[in-house]
This record gives sequence, C-alpha cells and structure tokens, in this order.
Amino acid sequence: MKFRVEDMSCGHCTAAIEKAVAEAGGRAAADLAARSVTVEGLDPARAAAVIREAGYTPEPA
Repeated sequence: MKFRVEDMSCGHCTAAIEKAVAEAGGRAAADLAARSVTVEGLDPARAAAVIREAGYTPEPA
C-alpha cells in the first residue's frame, strides 16, 4: 500500500519511517521527492499506525 506523507522532509525522516516499519515486521520504501511511502508486509491500518508512532502523518495515496 502507498501513503502520502507530507511532513516527511529529509533523509532522516525517510530512514526513521523505514526503520519503524521494519521493526514492525514490514518493508517500506520512502520516496522523499514524491513525499510517499510504499509499505509491504503490514495491513494498511497497522502500517499507518506505525508511521504515526514514528511521528509522521500518513494519508492514503
């Protein structure tokens, strides 16, 4: 699933999101230029919760 994350603004942000998703058992690929994150291996609600817990605001893309 893909999320739009407008408040992701730097390499640290992408790394923090990718790490949080990995720790939850999924895989994430963050695209800073597009301000989007693609998540595999987690259901959509869990993926969104993990991104929120990392301090960001995911919106379905």
